[in-house]
Amino acid sequence: MDASLPFLVKALFFDPVKGIYLSFVAEGASLRFKVDNNSPSKHIFKSVPAAAVWENRGDVSRRQQARHQPLLGARRALYPHLPSSSPIISPTAGRANLSRFSSRCAPPFFSPTPKTRLDAMSNYMKRSSGLDFSDRGSASALDAHPDVTLNMGNPNLQRNKTERNRMQGLMRIPTMRGQGSGVAPIEMKKLSLKERWDLWMVNEGGRRLFFYSVVILHIIVFIFGWFNYALKDNEVGARATFGVTFVIARTAALVLHVDVIFILLPVCRNFISILRRTPLNDIIPFDKNITFHKVVAWSIVFFSFVHIAAHMVNFAELAKADPDSKTTGQRVVTFLLTNFTTGPGVTGWIMTAALGVMVWFAMEKRRRAHFERFWYSHHLFIVFFINWQLHGMFCMIKPDRPPYCSFNTIGVFWRYWLVGGVIWIYERILREVRSRHRTYISKVIQHPSKVMEVQIKKEKTTTRAGQYIFLCCPEVSYFQWHPFTLTSAPEEDYISVHIRIVGDFTTALAKSLGCDFDSKDTEKGGAGKVVPPPINRVLPRVMVDGPFGSASEDFLKYETVLLVGAGIGVTPFASILKSIWYRMNSMNNSKPTRLSKVYFTWVIRDFGTAEWFHSLLKAIEDQDSMRRIEISIYLTANIKPDDATNIMVQDVGAEKDAISGLRAPTHFGRPNWDRVFPSVAEKHPDTDVGVFFCGPSVLSRTLHTMSNKYSSPKGTRFFFGKENF
Repeated sequence: MDASLPFLVKALFFDPVKGIYLSFVAEGASLRFKVDNNSPSKHIFKSVPAAAVWENRGDVSRRQQARHQPLLGARRALYPHLPSSSPIISPTAGRANLSRFSSRCAPPFFSPTPKTRLDAMSNYMKRSSGLDFSDRGSASALDAHPDVTLNMGNPNLQRNKTERNRMQGLMRIPTMRGQGSGVAPIEMKKLSLKERWDLWMVNEGGRRLFFYSVVILHIIVFIFGWFNYALKDNEVGARATFGVTFVIARTAALVLHVDVIFILLPVCRNFISILRRTPLNDIIPFDKNITFHKVVAWSIVFFSFVHIAAHMVNFAELAKADPDSKTTGQRVVTFLLTNFTTGPGVTGWIMTAALGVMVWFAMEKRRRAHFERFWYSHHLFIVFFINWQLHGMFCMIKPDRPPYCSFNTIGVFWRYWLVGGVIWIYERILREVRSRHRTYISKVIQHPSKVMEVQIKKEKTTTRAGQYIFLCCPEVSYFQWHPFTLTSAPEEDYISVHIRIVGDFTTALAKSLGCDFDSKDTEKGGAGKVVPPPINRVLPRVMVDGPFGSASEDFLKYETVLLVGAGIGVTPFASILKSIWYRMNSMNNSKPTRLSKVYFTWVIRDFGTAEWFHSLLKAIEDQDSMRRIEISIYLTANIKPDDATNIMVQDVGAEKDAISGLRAPTHFGRPNWDRVFPSVAEKHPDTDVGVFFCGPSVLSRTLHTMSNKYSSPKGTRFFFGKENF
């Protein structure tokens, strides 16, 4: 087919005799067909006269008619004005010769005469051309979508009324082929220094300034510690014996003590949740608490290595200075005895072993593959901290003059650990208190695609949309606490979580709650079912800690938000969409909100991955009469040719999408963010837009880049936030 000619597939038929699919396109005096021989490698295009379309079509058997009954039904939907006996509707109505058609049975443009056909195609319903599919009697292009531009001087291809009503607001914005909307990315070279600073502070400033502050703090501590131990007048003998490695070891130990101040604070989630509601949230990136915890941990690893390497040299120098060690063998023995028989040596190697095990199982791949090993091994920090306190209390290297080993100079680890340690202990006590609140499971729903919904009622619990909880089931494991995002809205009288069965803990939890995902009925899919209560059996006890704040909790700070979920990462937005709907409709005594527009984008590979979410989207769309929530679904999986054919047939002129059942159409492929962001900026000028994401890091980096790319210091600003557990 000539690629320069625009075309629109308006119908698709199956020839049961030849076993081919025919997709016709009106092009002047002929109809162009795409002939599909059930093989993607045999796609060809043919141009045949319109009068020859229905020639030589013999009768087919009832078995063939039943086999292709869905396509016959689609034809009836496409041509409601034709009788059932029409050869277009039923190929069994005899030989489908177009010359036998009467004016009552077929539109005029099926006339076998070329001139009559051309006149009919231009005059039928007073259309300007054969490619004008505007509504009957419409005088103007109502919300015409300008993505398709004809080369024949005609106006843009118009969609019918049903298709236009399904289009989302962002899809109605005029765009140029291959380009975005009228909002272009900001050119940094044309901005003043003040404007660059304001733009940098939107997403990068606070996070990077805090990180730079931590690095500068470490540098300052190292410099001052170096000069202190290099010039201290009561350490002259130690410097003469060990040399510069004594100064290096002591300075590294001082930096390690500073790291101890911060290592526990990021995992104190109640403390972080409280600070997120203060003005400090605009300066300190509390949502990056786990990232900060990792940074401090790697700092401990690095300076521990420096400290150990320096002390190995010091032990070697000590062995050389021993008057009883005259030979090399005796010096090696002295070196080993110093490492494994002295107090500082034994505690130091215990600390090193504990730190190594924690770091090994905390690596990203191992942590995701074996979370239980990570969870239990990470509690070796208690052993690490106890030996750290004992490590400096032996006074192995004494100063030159008294007091040699006073409480002010040795064993000072507890001073640095005190603040973070006390807060962490308070949180552990608070967890035990919360876990003993009256909590019971009210309902368990088994959804397709191995997703389980657990509805819990718990006293003395106040939640916010976008928060998460830690869940523990003593019947499975008393010591394991796993984070799960809340999918219930604060306006509801229960809290709920949707759990995907992918690991040992979730599998054991599902079995203890009575779910059976191994049955054949579950594999067939369908709607979720309520798990019946077991006979003479009590559901296991669950303990809940939280809720805790996250980045998505800030959605109420903005007038416009863009919510992006990828796959199962859509769960944080279930509670947010519910709460937004409640607030916009002022139901269940919900508070009003300044939020006026929500763009929800769901990028999913397999549409059945989160089938439980479909009903929620449908309920929100049906009751959102003001069109404040725009839903866009992107399906990235490859579609089989047969499935694509059925989707195409059922989607033409339909009021709802053939895949999702929503008014919003399903897009195939990945989102074009270079169109989405400028379209939002064009529709909401001079507005702060919150961009919230939950999903893989690759898409997170893309959204982060786009938020910076299309933010304007004096216009629309995109504030990016990502879920972190």
